[in-house]
Amino acid sequence: MKLHVIFIGNKFAYNKSLQAYVLRKIEQKVDFIDTITYIKESDNSLFLYLEEELNSYTKLIIITTKQTYATVGKLISTTTQDNLVLKNGFLIPQKATLFQERSYLLEYEESITNVLQVDEGEKMPEVLMYETSSHAICHVFDEEKETTLAILNPIAQSFEVQLTVVEKVSGWLKIDIISNKYGNISKFTDSAKQLLPTNLIVTSHIMAHIIQRLEAVGKKVTFAESCTGGLLAYYFTKNNGASNVFDGSLVTYSNSLKENWLAVSADSLESFGAVSSEVVSEMSDGALNVSDAAYALSVSGIAGDGGGSELKPVGTVHIGVRTQNKHTEEHLVFHGDRNYVQHQSALYAIKMLLLADKTTFFSICMKTS
Repeated sequence: MKLHVIFIGNKFAYNKSLQAYVLRKIEQKVDFIDTITYIKESDNSLFLYLEEELNSYTKLIIITTKQTYATVGKLISTTTQDNLVLKNGFLIPQKATLFQERSYLLEYEESITNVLQVDEGEKMPEVLMYETSSHAICHVFDEEKETTLAILNPIAQSFEVQLTVVEKVSGWLKIDIISNKYGNISKFTDSAKQLLPTNLIVTSHIMAHIIQRLEAVGKKVTFAESCTGGLLAYYFTKNNGASNVFDGSLVTYSNSLKENWLAVSADSLESFGAVSSEVVSEMSDGALNVSDAAYALSVSGIAGDGGGSELKPVGTVHIGVRTQNKHTEEHLVFHGDRNYVQHQSALYAIKMLLLADKTTFFSICMKTS
């Protein structure tokens, strides 16, 4: 059964932060969203559209506003030949099988529908949609996609699970693991970890995994960012527990701040330019020196859309990771618009952090310091 999310209300198309919040909450409860549709409140075809969807073999999550919640309930009741009843101050179809405040679940013919009322500044009501399949996620680093599948497909068949592989950035594969009936996901992940002990991490949220591992060993991380403009810091601080392991980020866009805040030498900046391995190395060294962190990530690049040259085209990025005893730097060229280059850079930096200390981030059992 495919899952179709329908937003009814202009605000969901234009308020991107509200839209993203709703989708994040839905994705916490379901395996995969197949399609997303946006419908205006004034769309005269809404009744016919909902009637067609309710009579199809699908799962629907309908997101409404305070103004459209009752209207959608009336349209659903008309289609399903039902009546509206008042529950806790809300009109909902009488045949609704589950109900919580501003959210109800209705099963009709071959469809399952969850209607929710969502508005700005309010906590989103509970998603009542349930899943019949089991789902897990793992991440594989520093292995080619073909090699990874050659290793994992045989055990996936043995434990009756399906794998979907997506490349986040070069050298980082995200693998969705789904079992519909008799598959055993836990045995699959245990076997996969044995086959790829220093390449595979089983987690649905890689940032939460990093935070948990750093907290377990009592270590912190800090950043020196240029072209990512604080994006790395955002990736960390949007997660609970970040304050326990994140020491801070120095966003040094200008050369003068690279010198004054991070002690990057003027000679390096003049000789090699801000986007260079030499400067990135000094940035990570400076970040580590002014913090209590065990790891420092540094990023400097040309995100675009202008500013490139023949030697350093748009998308050129240098990323460094420094621990107490070593420094690793990579010179990359990403493709896409400014924001995509920034996100690729941040994700690649996170990958480099994980690979810089496999004992901390990849081991199954760790000793707490």
